[in-house]
Amino acid sequence: MTELATRYAIHPEDMKKYTTDELRNHFLVETIFEPGYVHLTYTHNDRMIFGGVTPAQNELTITLNKELGVEYFLERRELGIINIGGDGSVILDGEVYDMQKRDGLYVGKGTKEVIFRSENPENPAKFYINSTPAHHKYPTVKIDINKIEPLQAGEPGTLNERRIYQYVHPNVCESCQLQMGLTMLSPGSVWNTMPCHTHERRMEVYLYFDMEPETRVFHFMGQPAETRHLVMSNEQAAISPSWSIHTGTATNNYTFIWGMCGENITYTDMDHVKMEDLR
Repeated sequence: MTELATRYAIHPEDMKKYTTDELRNHFLVETIFEPGYVHLTYTHNDRMIFGGVTPAQNELTITLNKELGVEYFLERRELGIINIGGDGSVILDGEVYDMQKRDGLYVGKGTKEVIFRSENPENPAKFYINSTPAHHKYPTVKIDINKIEPLQAGEPGTLNERRIYQYVHPNVCESCQLQMGLTMLSPGSVWNTMPCHTHERRMEVYLYFDMEPETRVFHFMGQPAETRHLVMSNEQAAISPSWSIHTGTATNNYTFIWGMCGENITYTDMDHVKMEDLR
């Protein structure tokens, strides 16, 4: 069963007036993974679709023909997948790709059949997906986390020591506009992406996970001089428009998946924010 929610683009001037509940309703997605369900969100920020596919006893597929005005989901889209749950597999037009925890997959435009399967329904796979409009078909690529050389960033003294794993990225595979990766914070580190920046030329979605039940992330967003925050639990996602910062801190270390799309795929294309300019 596929459930699709829609979130509309918001002007930054409007966001200044939002209550806590209004902010959460527009930018926070609380339910991503549920056994037996496909929970997706369509954001009008660069028309990304993101969410979770959690097969249990039965295989699942994404059915969005009418909603997207196409005959099949990836007729005019590309897809990135990272499994954050138990072992599973993805079947693409009959070809099986085994997906262990934290393995990734890039799926090119024009793939007609995408089926998700868990090896053990008691410990289901949790396939997190990002999908963006695509103009060209690039080859499907399986991305094994054990073969990725992570970027080392931050340091213990500033509480932001972390490893950045690039999945859908020019260093790994070709894509039209999608970028996707995973960042792990080291024990004792709680800040991500600080000092922060904006991506005026692309939007971003964060999925926070590998958190204890009582752990909370304080995800900061908004224009640099008008910041707000979302209090987030395990396996929840935040939408970050191009005009917004995206950074967070938490009560313990955690992992998050970042997905970006927009004007270009240059990873370092960002507008840095000075600490003294944050409000």
